[in-house]
Amino acid sequence: MDGDKSCTDDEDDLKETNGHGVSRRGGEMRKAAVLTLALLFGLFLAASAIAADMASKDECVAKTKEAAKLFNEKGQDEAIKEINNKQGKFVWKDTYVFMTDLDGKMLAHPMSPALVGTNVLGMKDKGDPGKLLFKEFVEVAKGKGEGWVDYMWTNPGDPKPRKKITYIYRVPGKNALVGAGIYE
Repeated sequence: MDGDKSCTDDEDDLKETNGHGVSRRGGEMRKAAVLTLALLFGLFLAASAIAADMASKDECVAKTKEAAKLFNEKGQDEAIKEINNKQGKFVWKDTYVFMTDLDGKMLAHPMSPALVGTNVLGMKDKGDPGKLLFKEFVEVAKGKGEGWVDYMWTNPGDPKPRKKITYIYRVPGKNALVGAGIYE
């Protein structure tokens, strides 16, 4: 009976089924597959929730233009007040709008109020050797009037610098720019 199963082998196989002809091993594999799918679905939901809490490039453009419109309609003081408000409409998801004049003086910054009133043109990004990011912001505003600037910055809670891009928009007819950025 080489290669043939004996009756006892068949009986042993039958004992190791769940009564529906599925072996225990098959049942364990099915459970593992279901658990894996559940885990992947959970990770997908978590990633979707995180993505929903992250600002988009389109939102950065829209919010900076909204801030510039507020500046032109209600004046600089009202725009500064609203941009500096941490609970205001210019702080959303994981980003915010800031404002500087074209000489590099920070006019409004909801997340770093200590910067307000200081000249930030000499501030470098976290890359090596370090980019003068606010100088570049001003150059974009004075040149094209709007555009994206990339640089290295640290995200709160993560000490490693990551690439960040900020949309810069010159307030039409004014000596000021507004910006909002996201991490890539």
